[in-house]
Amino acid sequence: MKAKHVMTAPVKTGKAEMTVREAAQIMSECRISALPIVDQSGSLVGIVSEGDLVRRAEIGTQRQRSWWLSLLTTDERLADEYARSHAAKIADIMTRKVISVDPNTPLSDIARIFERNQIKRVPVMESGKLVGIVTRSNLVQAVATAPQKKHLPLDDDEIREKIQSILATKSWAKPVGLNVTVNEGHVDLWGITRSDAERNAIRVLVEKVHGVKAVDDNLFVEPSLLSSS
Repeated sequence: MKAKHVMTAPVKTGKAEMTVREAAQIMSECRISALPIVDQSGSLVGIVSEGDLVRRAEIGTQRQRSWWLSLLTTDERLADEYARSHAAKIADIMTRKVISVDPNTPLSDIARIFERNQIKRVPVMESGKLVGIVTRSNLVQAVATAPQKKHLPLDDDEIREKIQSILATKSWAKPVGLNVTVNEGHVDLWGITRSDAERNAIRVLVEKVHGVKAVDDNLFVEPSLLSSS
């Protein structure tokens, strides 16, 4: 799936010259967590999010440091924090360097962008214009509505072979003495893993194999295997 398949459109936008109060009112009324800021031509010039409105003098949440901690903080940072908590115009608090994607950006790339940059949303741009926005909520909605693949029925032997073949491709799966038994779709796992994480991941992998009805996890953890691997 791509950005164009899950993005929210059209997008509510604001102007850099609007007040912080006006932007907050729009976000509250429209129940959105961020407001893209565009210029007169419709080009994206910034974005303001809930995070930008948390530390505000109007509600007494501006950052307040002890005198000694203030001595350890640069004047530049103190000045920036003051401006962001007291500024009346959106132009003074919005994020100007906005990471964006195009409509054909795969969702896998967007997920990486979210993780790498610790952000919750990306505007979708096409020909220099804002055409949508993808948020983490949109990705959750995509998971909830993702179509399920159709598979041909597998017998117990085929299920066992499938499990073993998939495990063989995973570099993190190195159980000792692994044995997989399948009886009418019910899988029993036996063997030794190096960690709880490996044990859990093996169980999750097996549960995802088509035809598996239930998994009885008899694996146990032996951390000492880490030093010998």
